[in-house]
Amino acid sequence: MRPQSLITLFACWRPRGAIYLCLALMLLGTTSVQAEDIKTSAKEFDRYFRQLMKQQGIPGGAYAIVDGDHVVAMSTYGVRIKGKSGKVDTHTVFRLASVSKTFAASMAAVLEHEHKFSWDDRVVSFVPQLSFKTPSLSRQLQVQHLLSHSSGLTPNAYDNYLEDNKPLSKILPKFANIDPRCKPGTCYGYQNVLFSLIGDVIKKATGTTYERQLKERFFAPLKMQDASLGWDSFMASNNRAAPHVQTGRGWRAVKVEKEYYLAAPAAGVNASISDMAQWLKAQMGYYPKVLSPAVIDDITTERVATQRHMRHRIWRDYLTHAGYGLGWRLYSIGDDRIIYHGGWVAGFRAAVAYSEKRKIGIVILMNAESRVISDLTANFVIDITGHGSTLATALAGE
Repeated sequence: MRPQSLITLFACWRPRGAIYLCLALMLLGTTSVQAEDIKTSAKEFDRYFRQLMKQQGIPGGAYAIVDGDHVVAMSTYGVRIKGKSGKVDTHTVFRLASVSKTFAASMAAVLEHEHKFSWDDRVVSFVPQLSFKTPSLSRQLQVQHLLSHSSGLTPNAYDNYLEDNKPLSKILPKFANIDPRCKPGTCYGYQNVLFSLIGDVIKKATGTTYERQLKERFFAPLKMQDASLGWDSFMASNNRAAPHVQTGRGWRAVKVEKEYYLAAPAAGVNASISDMAQWLKAQMGYYPKVLSPAVIDDITTERVATQRHMRHRIWRDYLTHAGYGLGWRLYSIGDDRIIYHGGWVAGFRAAVAYSEKRKIGIVILMNAESRVISDLTANFVIDITGHGSTLATALAGE
């Protein structure tokens, strides 16, 4: 038995023992056990992270593990550019890809709670040039539908134009050729172009650009000193990771494409692992002046079910439900929920996830388009929720 447990047992056994001291010691014992458990998981994760990065030959990456408002572990791996000497450090900037959606949805929620607009406002009130093939259907599209991917449209509508570096102004007229496959708000279909219209909503509702709102409301107060929005800002950093793609001869560095930067709210944020540890703390409720409990509750309230995600090869044995809130995926595992999002674009991968019940989270950044990030994230989450020992099992064959 642990020494702390013996003390607790003695205090609670005494007939006239102080009940408050008893309860305090029990709580202290529970906290101590959790702290030891997360440290063990962090050490196992570090070994697993380095094992997979080496096996896959991934040029560089970084991770942070946060327990409440404390960073349990933060580490880096490899180089910014394959074949070069510059190491990845805790301030190296990566593209976040679709993890950017967590910033846009959070920013929109802060403003909605300040009554700058309402979730049920019509999108056409802010973006009048948007129209579907059946105009009456476009008038049914609400602001919340943009951020929950519940517009009803076929997934990834017109993303191919983003990949051809077409600006949103050239893409929006295309929507006049299609209709939603279901009524807005009733079914899930992942979007980037439509999601990014939240930038127009924010600008029209506040008179301030989305970029400025991010800097003033999130980056500055959270001391996210390396974070920025857009291609120009990324390229201006002297400590940035280069994107890498897989070839027959291994990973190869490629140029930084503008493509999804043109849909900035959906995929335009850049940040370091130090920045993302701060963002994770804020999302778990430890910066209430930046993200209030009401805002966090709002963005993590399910808007639409995403049942097909329950069939994912890693999650399928553990999930009891899957849905999408505002800018966040919501996965149920036993009595806990995992608040999660991943990102993948032009040579970068990113993932962020936390346990709603335990307030333990992880963020991983990579400068390569590798699926290994899914294994790393899911296995850590499964372990901390007490539903497996996947890290130890994976490491057993070292």
